[in-house]
Amino acid sequence: MLLSRLKTLAVALTVAVSGLGVAHAADPVKAGFVYIGPVGDHGWTYAHDVGRKALEAQSGGKVATTFVENVPETADAERVFRDLAQKGNKVVFGTSFGYMNQMVKVAKAFPNTVFMHATGYKTGANLGVYDVRTYEGAYMLGVVAGKMSKGNKLGVVASIPIPEVIRNINAFTLGARSVNPAITTRAIWVNAWFDPGKEREAALALISQGCDVLMQNTDSPAVVQTAQEKGVLAFGWDSDMSKFGGKAQLAASVLNWGVIYKKTLDEVQAGTWKTGDLWWGVKEGAVNIDNFGPAVPAAVKKLAEERRDALKAGKLHPFTGPIKDQSGKEVLASGKTYSDAELKKMNFYVQGVEGNIPK
Repeated sequence: MLLSRLKTLAVALTVAVSGLGVAHAADPVKAGFVYIGPVGDHGWTYAHDVGRKALEAQSGGKVATTFVENVPETADAERVFRDLAQKGNKVVFGTSFGYMNQMVKVAKAFPNTVFMHATGYKTGANLGVYDVRTYEGAYMLGVVAGKMSKGNKLGVVASIPIPEVIRNINAFTLGARSVNPAITTRAIWVNAWFDPGKEREAALALISQGCDVLMQNTDSPAVVQTAQEKGVLAFGWDSDMSKFGGKAQLAASVLNWGVIYKKTLDEVQAGTWKTGDLWWGVKEGAVNIDNFGPAVPAAVKKLAEERRDALKAGKLHPFTGPIKDQSGKEVLASGKTYSDAELKKMNFYVQGVEGNIPK
């Protein structure tokens, strides 16, 4: 009888301890992501979602994520941000420039939630901004384009005329002209981040103007697809797009948002997160040139990788003088380098870029 009671007591204690452990087990930190486009765009949103998945996978169950895709840069975005905060997400990431004012407003209403805005410039006590130095990727692609173009005419399918996109067009041109001073670049603006139809039309227009290597600052693989169809060359942007045009893609500028997402969640979990402006590039592993196509000679690939290594080591900055604007006026003296603040306000074309920036 005594032995039976002892066994019963032991079982009860085991259950109690087990239950206590479950009750006190740390719940995963919830993080919400708001996307401008579909996760299947194979560009900007796709790259963010790859980073989200990496964050969750690397957390060992300590982070649980959710996302909302195809959220326009309108009042609807405010509703989505509020909803994610109300659902207990400790961190909310907004991944498009046009979400800025909505995030500022919602962040004030939810002071205990951390908000992170991609490519923005407004911060608050619980609102930070983050970005990848996409211009470094554009510069490296430009080096390849300058070596591969036969007609010395490059084309860019551009999205929306904000400093980020202007900066990428300029970096692409500077990279190309660093190896081929005869290069010129033309940009066609589609006024959208993701519109495969408009992206294709712009690519066709650039090809008709004699551009034989295309870059894009838009989100779908339409430019690479069109390049392959018309027998010209192009690049993957934000991710590898070779499966849409393996003969056309020379290389890809691949973004790794996961390193930024991990840093943010690590700090939130540790209680050390502070608002600020996080801008990572090649040095931190946030952007890389990769997925070289079969048309790229070994010497050109080696040159691009040498430029990448120089960027990583801090020995190269794409925006180091002398730099002239498209009129030929020197805007940056030899040996000088634009500060981050100046880069984020860029509103002019460098020498070699043809046409005007839309107002």
